[in-house]
Amino acid sequence: MGKRKEESISKPGSHKRQRQEHRDENSDESNEEESLQSSADSSFSSLSTEGEVGIIEGIQLKNFMCHSMLGPFQFGSNLNFVVGNNGSGKSSVLTALIVGLGGKATATNRGSSLKMFVRDGETSADISITLRNQGRDAFKPEVYGSSIIVNQHINLDGSRNYRLKSKSGTLISSKKEELIGILDHFNIQVDNPVSVLTQEMSKHFLQSKNEGDKYKFFMKATQLEQMKEDYSSIMKTKENTCIQIEQGVERLQELKELYCRKKEHYKSIGFVNEMRNHLEDLKHKMAWAVVGEMEKEIQPIKEFIIAEEENTKKFVQKLEECQVKVNEAEEKYKAIQDKLIRINEEAQALHPQCTSLKADVQARRKAVNETEVVYNRFKTELKRLEKDDEQLHKRIEELKSSANHISEPEKLERQRKIARLREQLKVFHDEEIMIGQQMDQFQQAIYKCKEEQARLTKESCDVRQALDAKQKQLRELKDSKTNTFRRFGSYIPAFLEEVERAYKQGRFQHKPIGPLGAFIHLKDAELTLAVECCLKSLVQAFCCDNHNDEKTLQQLMQKYYPRDFRPQIIVNKFQNTVYDVRHRGVHHPEFPSVLTALDIDHAVVANCLIDVRGIETILLIKSSRKAREVMQFNRPPKNCKEAFTAEGDQVFERRYYSSAYVRPKFLSKDVEAEISHLEKEIESKKAHLTASQQHLYSVQNEIRQNEDHLQGHRRHQKNLQIKVRTTNAEIADLENMEEHQAVDIRTLEDEAKENKCKMESVKTDMQQLSRKMEELKNIRQVAEKKFEEMKEKIHQVEEIAGPIKEELNQADTELETSKRRLQHYEEKQKEHLACVKRHKELLAVKEKQLEEKMAQARQIYSERLEVSRTVKSLDAEMNRLRETINTESNRYGNREEIIQQFHDAKERYMDANSKVKNLKKFIRLLEEIMTQRFKIYRQFLRLLSLRCKLYFEHLLRIRACSGKILFDHKNETLSITVQPREKDKGTLNDVRSLSGGERSFSTVCFILSLWSITESPFRCLDEFDVYMDMVNRRIAMDMILKVASTQRHRQFILFTPQSMSSLPTSSCIRILRMQDPERGQRTLNFKNRNDKEEDQ
Repeated sequence: MGKRKEESISKPGSHKRQRQEHRDENSDESNEEESLQSSADSSFSSLSTEGEVGIIEGIQLKNFMCHSMLGPFQFGSNLNFVVGNNGSGKSSVLTALIVGLGGKATATNRGSSLKMFVRDGETSADISITLRNQGRDAFKPEVYGSSIIVNQHINLDGSRNYRLKSKSGTLISSKKEELIGILDHFNIQVDNPVSVLTQEMSKHFLQSKNEGDKYKFFMKATQLEQMKEDYSSIMKTKENTCIQIEQGVERLQELKELYCRKKEHYKSIGFVNEMRNHLEDLKHKMAWAVVGEMEKEIQPIKEFIIAEEENTKKFVQKLEECQVKVNEAEEKYKAIQDKLIRINEEAQALHPQCTSLKADVQARRKAVNETEVVYNRFKTELKRLEKDDEQLHKRIEELKSSANHISEPEKLERQRKIARLREQLKVFHDEEIMIGQQMDQFQQAIYKCKEEQARLTKESCDVRQALDAKQKQLRELKDSKTNTFRRFGSYIPAFLEEVERAYKQGRFQHKPIGPLGAFIHLKDAELTLAVECCLKSLVQAFCCDNHNDEKTLQQLMQKYYPRDFRPQIIVNKFQNTVYDVRHRGVHHPEFPSVLTALDIDHAVVANCLIDVRGIETILLIKSSRKAREVMQFNRPPKNCKEAFTAEGDQVFERRYYSSAYVRPKFLSKDVEAEISHLEKEIESKKAHLTASQQHLYSVQNEIRQNEDHLQGHRRHQKNLQIKVRTTNAEIADLENMEEHQAVDIRTLEDEAKENKCKMESVKTDMQQLSRKMEELKNIRQVAEKKFEEMKEKIHQVEEIAGPIKEELNQADTELETSKRRLQHYEEKQKEHLACVKRHKELLAVKEKQLEEKMAQARQIYSERLEVSRTVKSLDAEMNRLRETINTESNRYGNREEIIQQFHDAKERYMDANSKVKNLKKFIRLLEEIMTQRFKIYRQFLRLLSLRCKLYFEHLLRIRACSGKILFDHKNETLSITVQPREKDKGTLNDVRSLSGGERSFSTVCFILSLWSITESPFRCLDEFDVYMDMVNRRIAMDMILKVASTQRHRQFILFTPQSMSSLPTSSCIRILRMQDPERGQRTLNFKNRNDKEEDQ
């Protein structure tokens, strides 16, 4: 029975004095009665704290009995009344409490099987009970928290399962053993009628007329009945043990006789046994001697490793210093390189502006030159016109002065000569105009030829560069006949050898793979150009497993690859299988994807191309027309992003890009055909270069010829101008000799006027051209100034870049020196570590062998032996002893069988003897314990009976009644006598003679008395006041309220159909009112169920 510190009644013996063994029991009872009487009186006035563990905080039912849903009900920590009419579910709550906390169906007196509690028409029922779990007596508070939720699910077949949850609703356990542990910890006894008293249990025990039933009720309530049954079981076990001891003594005598016979036989072979023992000692020494020799072999290896590990620290320190220098050199190189790149980028950014300004200056100069040519032509024309005007005016004056002195024939002759000279002068003028036009044509031709010369020079340079590239590619192709990697660059084989060495040295976790194009093979050679246009630079890329390998590969590339060209490095986790892309790849019945068109040697290469380029989503279509139909005229196939044609053209859904490549460079299978094609291209380039040079020579010759022609025309123009002046002079002389005829003078005057008009027109044109020429010159000067400023700026930037390039070269030299030194020490360290590793591996092998030998030695002999003899000498002595033992064994028989039989007989005898002694000792100890415990049991029974009697009498006095409880422990009966009025105290009546209310009141007093002597965190009482009148109900209620107020650490749950409206208002009292039953509510038909199944 659980014991609480709040219990007001002292334990047995706490108020007793030492007494003699045969002291009178009546005097003991009188003393105890006085002590307990005072305890009973004071217990009603004592107060205690609120209960912390085991009390019921709430309950909820679903599909239980005839209710679809009851609750949740929240109970108070002290006194609770569940009030409701019949059928409202009060008894269902009490039944659920018993079943939910593990009680059997039969204990509820409501059914013989759990399946009877499942509501009709439903497949299962659920019960949820919340128990308080607080204070120092809490059960696993770190797991469950301040509350434990017990959920029970009952199936229609009668089975049930538990789910124990914490306060937060977390499932903790589903085992019944955990629930039993919780109930034991809280001292909850749902099958104890005092803890949970139903109407049927009350009728069976309390209202029974049989005094034996009342005694059984008392024993069951106090758990003395369980204690008595335990004692009976122990005594029965004792009787069985005594029988086993008697049988064991007889068997022991037989084993002792067998042991004595085997012992005599064993002593006869003692000499051989001594030799065997000596042989065993030698085996022990032999095992540890082997261990000692191996330890001596291991010691020099350990010393070598220790010494070399000291050197390892020096290597690490040296490598750290070298690495620091390399890092500093790399930082310095990178800083200078970044600075140079910025300067170069600045210069490169200025070049397009410079080119644009240069073209603008040339255009402005050309415009000025053209304007000057036209202006000079007008100027020449103006001079000629002025000279003609002067000569005309002079001639008019001469004619006017000498007209009267010339004869008619001379005049006619001179006029004919003048007319002829004028015709000749006109021819000269026409020829001069024609020569001027031809000179303009020659100047335009020279300008165009010079532009053609610049274009041809640039074209020859480009062709020469392309020719060099083709020749280099041809050399690589020819070299690739013996080494396919040379197609990707002449330095690739040496670079791959360096990668292989680095991998063997352990610098790579996984060997890098590349160039990727070396692992790719076309199924259809016609698609080679399409695949190469698709993959582009990925053909020359490398793949690494991790970023550390990537950094190492970049360092190696710096030694072999040109500074302006480094292939792409893809970091992708290496896998041995190709990705499954069936769900995201393109599938076309006629055209393959890039993935399906390739034979790829390595899964890693395929995975890289899938990740980086998505080759599973790209179609290869030979015809560009078909490609447009598939991608643009119709909806593209599912998962298809783009397509490539056999010519390398790239086709999207709404775009089309032509390829700049004519033939593949890296992936072609037919190397001979590629070599032949390249040789043809080289010949074509050479022929093109020769033709371009020849054309350049012809253009240069044409420029020289045009310049010669231009100079000749200029000389011819000067001669014509001289002839014109001479002719004009002759005409002027002839005209001076003419007569002053009015007609000729008027003609000359008209001609002079016309000439004057021409002069005015030319002057006007010259003024316009002069203004235009000034504007163009100003614009040209501005453009030339900007161009000169830009050239100066570029020159300044290039001047700054010069020293930085020298500084960069110096930093590069320092970096390479630092790297070579670091690589030198790394190689030295690797050799050193490899040596240490070999010795450690040797040491590990030796130590493993030593451990095996030591394990074998410990199996032979567990303690370490210091042996001075060698293994060889021990082995010789052991062989000699074996021969001697074999000789003696043949004389005495099989020694092992004799020894085995002796030890078996001895072991059986000693084992049987030990068992018999232990059993006898156990029986003696059990008798002592049982005597003491039975004595304590009787004292406990007497004290509990006395406490129950005193509490009962005390409670009756509250109503001014008297009575007593009589216990007959010998006959196991309990009788209750009550006198309703104090005045009739002399005569006590049996409860059967009392009225219904008085009998119910006395029953309540009896229950309260039992409550006072039993321990449980809660008490449940069903319809306790059903047969009481108002007076007795009021008195019983006051008693219960008083008991509850003095026992705050316990919870009381009382079920009654009364309204309880007269109860006082208190924080300790909670009234739960059940809803009235619905009309037509179904009830459980227990009569139709004859199942007597037990709980699952």
